[in-house]
Amino acid sequence: MTDLTTQRAIAELVPHGSRVLDLGCGDGSMLAYLQAERGCSGYGIEIDDANVLACVQRGVNVIQLNLEEGLAMFDDASFDVVLQIDTLQHLRNAEVMLRETVRVGRVGVVAFPNFAHWPNRLSILQGRMPVTKRLPYQWYDTPNIRVGTHADLAVLAARNGLKVQDSFGLQNGAVVRFAPNLRAGTSVYQLCR
Repeated sequence: MTDLTTQRAIAELVPHGSRVLDLGCGDGSMLAYLQAERGCSGYGIEIDDANVLACVQRGVNVIQLNLEEGLAMFDDASFDVVLQIDTLQHLRNAEVMLRETVRVGRVGVVAFPNFAHWPNRLSILQGRMPVTKRLPYQWYDTPNIRVGTHADLAVLAARNGLKVQDSFGLQNGAVVRFAPNLRAGTSVYQLCR
């Protein structure tokens, strides 16, 4: 998710000057944006060699780590904000990582493709798995281990004793607060303990 309007919308959830941990940071573009535009500092966590190199080239501090192994190397509340942008759907231990996100950070920001978005529903009604901008893979070659809906994360957060500070959808960079489960391709949650 490197779209500038989407980055801006998510960045609004990160206070100026925050210490940030970006889980599954990809090429580091989000953390670089936060450093340049919001005076943030912090680290990205990434497993892919090419993405780690891209982070270094951008000047983003990065730690090469498999998130499936957890975040035991970080103390409680060692960051102001922990980002988990387009990461949750790739993890086998999604529930554990959701709890770890708010353990390591005072606030966690989680964003993921919303499977309940209306074009996805239409595709399923037509008997096909959706292929969209947010879910660009065929069912047989997707890196996603799971799909979820905007409403699903609220249930998962409550089940794990997490508080939802804010939630909304994003569609083409615009914030969607009315019926985000139906009208938004991306779900965004701001969580805390």
